[in-house]
Formats: sequence, C-alpha cells, structure tokens
Amino acid sequence: MEPVISVMLQILRQCYPVSPLPLVTPSSAYAFSVPGSFTPEPPCALSEEDFEDDGDEEVDKDLDSEDVKEEYDDLETDVDKLSSKPGLDRPEEELMQYEAMCLELSYSFEELESKFGDDANFEDSQDTNHHHIPTAASPKQHCLKKDQTSWGQEKEDTVQTSLLSMVKMGRSSKKRPIKNIYHDVQSNCLGIDSLGNDVPDIQTSPKEDGWDIEAISCPRMSASFSNSTSPREAGEAIDKLLHLHPKHIPFHDPCLYMDKARRTRSVVDFKMVAFPDLWGHCPPPSAQSMLERKCGVQRIKIFEDVRRFIQPNDIINKVIFSLDEPWPLQDTASSCLRFFSKFESGNLRKAIQVREFEYDLLINADVNSCQHQQWFYFKVSGMRANIPYRFNIINCEKPNSQFNYGMQPTLYSVKEALLGRPSWIRTGNEICYYKNHYRQRAAATGSGKCYYTLTFVVTFPHDEDVCYLAYHYPYTYSALMTHLDILEKSINPRQVYFRQEVLCHTLGGNPCPLVTITAMPESSSTDHLEQFRHRPYQVITARVHPGESNASWVMKGTLEFLVSNDPVARLLRENFIFKIIPMLNPDGVINGNHRCSLRGEDLNRQWLSPQAHLQPTIYHAKGFLHYLCSIGRSPVVSYFVSTFV
Repeated sequence: MEPVISVMLQILRQCYPVSPLPLVTPSSAYAFSVPGSFTPEPPCALSEEDFEDDGDEEVDKDLDSEDVKEEYDDLETDVDKLSSKPGLDRPEEELMQYEAMCLELSYSFEELESKFGDDANFEDSQDTNHHHIPTAASPKQHCLKKDQTSWGQEKEDTVQTSLLSMVKMGRSSKKRPIKNIYHDVQSNCLGIDSLGNDVPDIQTSPKEDGWDIEAISCPRMSASFSNSTSPREAGEAIDKLLHLHPKHIPFHDPCLYMDKARRTRSVVDFKMVAFPDLWGHCPPPSAQSMLERKCGVQRIKIFEDVRRFIQPNDIINKVIFSLDEPWPLQDTASSCLRFFSKFESGNLRKAIQVREFEYDLLINADVNSCQHQQWFYFKVSGMRANIPYRFNIINCEKPNSQFNYGMQPTLYSVKEALLGRPSWIRTGNEICYYKNHYRQRAAATGSGKCYYTLTFVVTFPHDEDVCYLAYHYPYTYSALMTHLDILEKSINPRQVYFRQEVLCHTLGGNPCPLVTITAMPESSSTDHLEQFRHRPYQVITARVHPGESNASWVMKGTLEFLVSNDPVARLLRENFIFKIIPMLNPDGVINGNHRCSLRGEDLNRQWLSPQAHLQPTIYHAKGFLHYLCSIGRSPVVSYFVSTFV
C-alpha cells in the first residue's frame, strides 16, 4: 500500500487550497526609521487577488521517502565580484582613528613591578571561578568549596526563610516595606551568603502550590534591585528568590543583568526581561542525543492539516496573541495557553488556538523586512501537566531544516528553575518540517513564495507553569555585556591583559564591544616589552546572524578559555594578541531577528562596500582590519564564528 498512500498524499497536498498567511501584512510588526534611508510604508491588508495559484509547481516529495534538495542561502553567488586583495574603500588618514583600539602597542608598563610587587598573595585573593571552564560532564565543580573561600568570618545562623514566604504574593504584604536582602549576598551568586554560610536549598522548601509564577516569570525592568524599601511586587519576589538561589551560575549575575538590560535599546522599548536570561541556567547534566524521527510522522501531520479543511467542526480558530492588535487578546480565566514575546530576543507575532491542545504560531519577520522568519523565542503559560500540546509554526522560510534530522526546540521551565534545576533542555516529539499551503502575495516578491511548517508536540512538566520555548539556546546582547563585565573582574591582571572598549555604536544606539586579550609582559624590561608588542594579532568575530545563537555560546567558551589558567590558554596569550568582536549584529539579536540588521539587510553581504551610517559594525570592523594591515600587523588569522542550525 505504500506507493498508493504516497501518491494519494501528494494529490491531497496539491488539491489543498492555497491560502494567505493569517497576518495583516507579511512585513515585520516592528519598524525602524533609518537616518537618511527610506521610511517604511504603513502595513496594508492582504486580499485574495494578491495571491497566485501555483498549481503547476513541481510535485513536493514526502521527506519520509525521499530527501529534499537543500538550498543554502549562505553559498556565495557573487564570487565574480570578489578579489583576492580588496582595495581600500576609505581615505587612508581615516584609519588612524583605530589607533586608539590598539593601546597595547603604546601602553607604558613602567609601573608594572610596583603595581603588583607588594602583593605576594595576589592570586589567592582573586575570584577563582575562571580557573575551571565548566562542562556538562563536571556539574559538581560549578560551586566553590568552602575551604576555597576567603571570607574569614565566623558563621552565624542561616537565614531561616522558606521559599513559600519568599514567592507568595499575598495582598496583605503588598505595601509592607521589606529590606532588600540580596545585597547581603556576594554578587557572584555562589549560593553562599556574606558570612560564608550555605544558602538553604530550594528543594527543601514547602510545595510550590502558592507560587505566583506569572508575577515573577517575566519581571519588569523597573523592578527595583536597589536599596529601595518598597520595590514592586515582582522585583521584591525576585530579590528574595535570588537570596535563596542554590545554584552557582558561572559568570552570571542577575542584578548586573537587569542593569545591563535597562541600558539596552530596542525598537519597541522592551519593558520586560525573560526569566531564563535574568535567572541564568546551568548546562544539562549530560549530553542530549539527537531525536530519532519516527517514519511517517510528516504524513500524519499533513493528513491532520487536510482534516482541518474537510472536517472543520472541531476547529476553534481563535486568535489569542498578536503583536498587531493594540489590546490584550488573552483571557486569563480561559483554559487556553497564554503567550508573550515582548522581551529581548523574543520573537512570536501571533498565536491561534486551532483545537483544544493545538496552536498555530506565526513568528515575526526581521525588522524592516518581510522575510527571514526562522528564529523563535517566546513565553507560554497556563498549561496542564502531562497533556501533549501541539505547536505549528506555519511561516518558516527555509526549504529544509535540521528539525527533520533530530534537532529539537529548547525549553526552560520556571518552576524547575525555582526547584533548583535552572536548565534549558531539548524537548518535543513528533517533530517534522514540511511545505504547507500558505503563500505570500506575488506583489511583494514577484512570485508566489512558499512557507514551511515546523510542528512539534510538548508535554510540560508542571501544571500552571511558565515555560520558554526557543529555536536554540538563547543568548542575548545583555547577557554578553554582563558576561564581559564579570569576566574582566575575574581575571588576574598580573597575568592577563584584558581590555574591553567600544568598536562603534549600532543604528539602534547600542555599543558594539571590542575585547583585547593577551598575556601581560613578564616585566617592564625592554626585551619583555619588545616581545609583548610584537606578538601577532588574531581577530575573532561572531553573531553577524542573530538567529545563530549557538555562535555566541562558542564565543562565550572561547573568552572564558582564553582568560583561564589552562596551560594552552597561557601559551596562546603569551604568543598572540586576540582582538575579539563577540557580537557584530547587536540590534538584530536584541529585536529577535533571524538574519538581518535594523535596515532589513544581511550584514554578512555588506563587507564589499559598507557605509558607516548604515552598516556601522561592518564598516568599523573592516576599517580596523585595514588599520592593522596598514601598520604592518596583518592578523595571522581572522576567524569568523558562524554555526548553523
């Protein structure tokens, strides 16, 4: 029966009526006015005549029986324009502005001996959390042992406060002034209070029935982490929860993260922070294998889509979340799931309840664009435990995806985090990725553009939890800026030369960091300074495509390794000067883009002729490389961290 079923499936797919996406416009819900550029036109409603019937298209083979040829948009198609040695695209005198970014070549180390010579125990007094790079195989080493601490103070009684009293948000305590006790805890969140006492384990606290999860799962940036005596309820609960935080998250500080998030500029001026980004997360206890895909799962999903059309009686088709609507659509008293995505790196434009436990989701196009829908990151709440919920992301663009070959979405549970297990995990089953019946209007692209569905089923671990789902482990711009500050404070300045500065500011007004890492000269002698200043340069960049968040995790590990006490890291520092631009597209990362900048263009296609006022990060990164060449210090390697999912 296999040949008959396959032919029948293709006939059904061809007969399914082509439909427009259920959106007011294919353009992004967010618009940014670029200085000196065009002003985006207001959205226009779609009509049936905007779509063409592409009934003559090639038969779409079922992926279960035949692999689909992948189209790689990243392959260079303009190789004829490339030259082995591109010419200088700006006046040579302009390159001198980058001299300030190479202070290590002129820095005076005359006070090197006097600065550190009197402190024989300098290394012992430093934060040691950078000496070991944490891995999934060694979770026990994330925390410092008691005998490694240098608090030197007598123990007092441990704070005897239950988690329930910390998280419960009763009306009676709303106006009660409460001291901000987080400031009594060391800022590195080691699970040890200022007196050297272990913080009580959250898992020994009462049941979570009284937790007001919604109040703390997406706190406002205005929630006070200062010494204010009457902070907002959500901020008050977070402050107290941080005091009882039982896990050491390496190189993470929630208070510092909140401060960085407040300074981050977004197109829509986000007011909330996502709980996983604020709270932090530990690596999973073990490596997760790829999901084995069951044969025929795509066929089943396509049949279910067809059944919507021929048996519409059980179809709810209710919009419960939309960025295009000025009023809230979700009824907190209803039994349907609740969605939210207006936080840094978040991307969910619309949610439609199809059946009781099935939802169609549409992700937002890149800012000032009508395409590149692939990255997603959103909050979902109001679920019931042990119920399989099906999610269909129906406006993906890539012709194929790693979701067809074992990749799974990532999930973060707030309740699990409060129980002492703050981790992103791979989740979902019945996962497949296939072409659907939605088409974009021909007027926008010149042809009927196809869309693809990513479908997966999730069974949530807790009732009335708040969970976050993402395309891949998120890594925000605020997380990067937090990490750099903590990293700088964790190094031993006698051994590591570490400097962070601003390469330029983005179109959205955010600083693009440039980091320098090398070894300090052994002394201020002429020979040692000569060796220091003649070390070859290595240039490393990452995250030009916002949706490739795994590149930021690679960069995070690279930074932590380069400043560590590992013998290989020491050898690298002693022989090279590393110039690192860890995020080339901060605006895209902040606003939840998959591929583009705020101009709606792929910055990785702008290297030939970038402009300072339109592609500032590319322009100045290229200018900096030109400067190094002009002074005879061409990088030995210019490495671009790019990983695809």
